[in-house]
Amino acid sequence: MLNVRRPNPARTAPTPSRRGFLAGAGAIVVAFRLDTRPAAARGPDLASVKAQPNAFVRIAADDTVTVIVKHLDMGQGNTTGLATILADELGADWRTVRTEFAPADAALYNNLLMGPIQGTGGSTAVANSWVQLRKAGAAAREMLTAAAAFAWKVPVAEITVADGIVRHGPSGRQARFGELAASAATLPVPADPKLKDPSEWRLIGTRVPRLDSVAKTDGSAVYALDIRRPGQVTAMVARAPRFGGTVRSVDDAAARTVSGVLDVVRVPSGVAVIARDTWSAMKGREALKIDWDDSAAETRSSEAILAEYRARAKEPGLTASARGDVAGALKGAARVIEAEFTFPYLAHAAMEPLNATIERAADGGYDVYAGFQFQTVEQATMAAVLGVTPDRVRLHTHWAGGSFGRRATPSADYVAEAAQVLKAWGEKAPVHLVWTREDDMAGGYYRPTVLHRVRAGIDAKGAVVGWDHVMVGKSIMIGSPFEAMIVKNGIDATTVEGASDTPYALPAYRFGVHNGREGVPVLWWRSVGHSHTAHVMEVMIDELAHAAGADPVAYRLSLLAGAPRLAGVLRLAAEKAGWSAGAPGEKNRGLGVAAHESFGSYVAMVADVTAGDARGGAGADAAVKVNRIVAAVDVGVAVNPDVIRAQVEGAVGFALSSVLRNRITLKDGAVQERNFDAYEPTRMSEMPAVEVHIVPSSVAPTGIGEPGVPVLGPAIANAVFAATGRRLRSLPLNLAGTKGA
Repeated sequence: MLNVRRPNPARTAPTPSRRGFLAGAGAIVVAFRLDTRPAAARGPDLASVKAQPNAFVRIAADDTVTVIVKHLDMGQGNTTGLATILADELGADWRTVRTEFAPADAALYNNLLMGPIQGTGGSTAVANSWVQLRKAGAAAREMLTAAAAFAWKVPVAEITVADGIVRHGPSGRQARFGELAASAATLPVPADPKLKDPSEWRLIGTRVPRLDSVAKTDGSAVYALDIRRPGQVTAMVARAPRFGGTVRSVDDAAARTVSGVLDVVRVPSGVAVIARDTWSAMKGREALKIDWDDSAAETRSSEAILAEYRARAKEPGLTASARGDVAGALKGAARVIEAEFTFPYLAHAAMEPLNATIERAADGGYDVYAGFQFQTVEQATMAAVLGVTPDRVRLHTHWAGGSFGRRATPSADYVAEAAQVLKAWGEKAPVHLVWTREDDMAGGYYRPTVLHRVRAGIDAKGAVVGWDHVMVGKSIMIGSPFEAMIVKNGIDATTVEGASDTPYALPAYRFGVHNGREGVPVLWWRSVGHSHTAHVMEVMIDELAHAAGADPVAYRLSLLAGAPRLAGVLRLAAEKAGWSAGAPGEKNRGLGVAAHESFGSYVAMVADVTAGDARGGAGADAAVKVNRIVAAVDVGVAVNPDVIRAQVEGAVGFALSSVLRNRITLKDGAVQERNFDAYEPTRMSEMPAVEVHIVPSSVAPTGIGEPGVPVLGPAIANAVFAATGRRLRSLPLNLAGTKGA
């Protein structure tokens, strides 16, 4: 049997049920390196990775092919995509393919595009695994054919593999994978297995059924929130209402009288109530009387923070990118357009609340069950909390009901908190730590609030001559374990990405940045810096096109001679949307376009929007309705086109609510939006029709989990301008409150 040496998950898997933790507040932060350079600049060379079939595939006697997935699947479908790569090289029958999440082992399951860490993020799952899984599948295939050749005494070259069957044509002999697996496993692993030519692919590039669809439809899929261990108790933590606040004193007498409450313990992040069930833990927590010390807390409101940003944006800031004489170009421009863009804090708001279950095992180690996204960090952090070596903390990764960046915290906050609760309670029973929706919305991490100020000039013919760009926003990386690798000369690469490296041929350009200083915890949110930089660049380019009297698509193309792949998706989206024919001839209806590259992938969108109230104005009842989105994407080889389309459709659904209404606001330092009543996700009734067109490519695949998000906002904003003549520069869009530009 080709196997990975690890415990059988069937023996340890739990039975599914039926249906501001801050780094400075006691978390143990473990340092590691994260590499965010462009793929071409990263190491190691992905093509040189060795074949490791035993780490990535297990073939059982019943012919089942289990692909070991080193990345967390949070709904993005990477289990299907990654399994497709290996299964095609192996020659497996897709009906027999299964997946299993890998254990925490950075030596075997390192994310090759992040550094020596096992983790999921940056849309790297398929990109870093492409060659690795092809080699694993090819090596396993060659081991199976070698075993067959030995048993049948025939040349290996005469043997073929397809649909889970090994065949020798001349003799007519054949064997199933399961019949050969045991003997194949005794053979040496080929050092340089021959990969299939693309013409031989049977699964890659086709629509194969998702492997998780049935289990997620019938309820048999086990999420972290479904975990039930013998004797398990539930814990909930009361955390400070303001970021940076600490416990001055606590009166827990009333909480201890609540039926079902077992104990109350102090942990670095607050006060934990341990109970027999979730309801009892929640009611016990409500009964706590805590005096919070806010002397070191953030107590400002959102308006005050933004006012500071606006004042700082008047200065140039640290230079992230510069070329040409910007001051001279703007001084000599025929027209200069000045604009301000603001973006609010945003919550990740994944459907499954944060949770983790941890228990002390009989051997003195620990078993932890959660939707682990940064396994190396999470394992090491919990080990440090518990006072053991990382290998004594066994991670059992389960399906996660969304993340959008929230589960991948440098401090491993919520799983570290689970370990702290278990330790503080004396490890008496398995502890299931549960965060409520309000806990995460009001005390989690956020996409930073950001302000951009742009001054751009054109000459008499409408050509761009100069662009002066300043932004203010809190760095995600400064103060984290990632700082040494990613922050250079005070500039966080994830803050300025998408603008400092713009593909537009701007002859004189400067991008300056100020790092925000507020006490609000920030984290990457789906598409990270691109979530705001793409909006600024694409709306501003649209403004320049309008000022020049030029078609927005043609104007962009004139500036993209050095970016053929981005120009390619722009042309395709425009063509498929019928851009040349213009918007439907209805009042207050228009088309808008945007194109952007992120995470090595290229996306363009055309939005068809109706904007304004019934009278065509912008009164209090004014609204923006998105009728249709036409997207074109270039992600290299399309491993599974259906998953790619689903991710773009999902990106539209995810981002639409942030474009139209979502924001996190502070009042005297406290978060005001605490649940979906005030932070409303996209409704089915407002979801537009979405068309996704994929550019054929032979280039190695890149990611699609995040790149669909950045372009939606500017495409819609530009369509609103086409429909109403009003420029909505900031997000969320506010047609009723703008006077136009």
